[in-house]
Amino acid sequence: MSRTWKTTILAAPAVAGALLAAGLTGMAQAAGGSPDPVGHELWASATIEPGRAGIVHVGGYEGAPLGAGSVLTLTAPAGARVTGMPFAAAGFRGTVAVGGASASYAFEGTAAATAWHGRTFPFVLTVAPDAEPGARLPDCTLALRDAKGTVHQRGGCAVTVGLPAPTLSRPPSGVALGSAPETSGTAYPGAQVTVVDALEQEVCSATAAPDGTWSCVPGVALPAGPGLLQATATLNGVSATSEQIAITVAG
Repeated sequence: MSRTWKTTILAAPAVAGALLAAGLTGMAQAAGGSPDPVGHELWASATIEPGRAGIVHVGGYEGAPLGAGSVLTLTAPAGARVTGMPFAAAGFRGTVAVGGASASYAFEGTAAATAWHGRTFPFVLTVAPDAEPGARLPDCTLALRDAKGTVHQRGGCAVTVGLPAPTLSRPPSGVALGSAPETSGTAYPGAQVTVVDALEQEVCSATAAPDGTWSCVPGVALPAGPGLLQATATLNGVSATSEQIAITVAG
């Protein structure tokens, strides 16, 4: 049975603090049974923005118990590197290869029956700053081996390059606005930006310029009174959303 865990994107300077709060407890306990065939896949997925780090949670092993010396290895996809191994359960040791091309968790404990079952193992991946949003980074592989080096499960992880969230800097909050205020901010160059109101109705749209700036003016007058605006950027099949801003349109 394959299972998928997704990641939360983390700004690189905040990774250390976020890892302490990340839920690293096991999922539902799986009973040990006959060994899984080599083809039975481990699996994980993540969406991580260019130049940022995210946690890929790997899990799903339900095969025969593996004792001390068994190792779970993740080979980083092209365009990313492993930069952290935050799992700290007793009996496990994490090691990152020089340069971050791969990383492994080794089991050194004695409770073999529950070593790999019912747990997820986090690997921190950092994506290259020049990665293209929407791209799926190739060659991310997983392998779980016993102490003799025999593979009990293989698998892969789908790492998609995310889109940085746009900003919505105008119109300003706290001041009375006209019925068609200019709306502007920043977004990834080339992204399509759509501004919506509190009812998720489109207010206006624009394409971010090469310098990342965008602006648009509502084609229909906004209703008088308080309201909310929010911008969503879309590029190559991935999207990201700004924070909402509160506005007041003069009656």
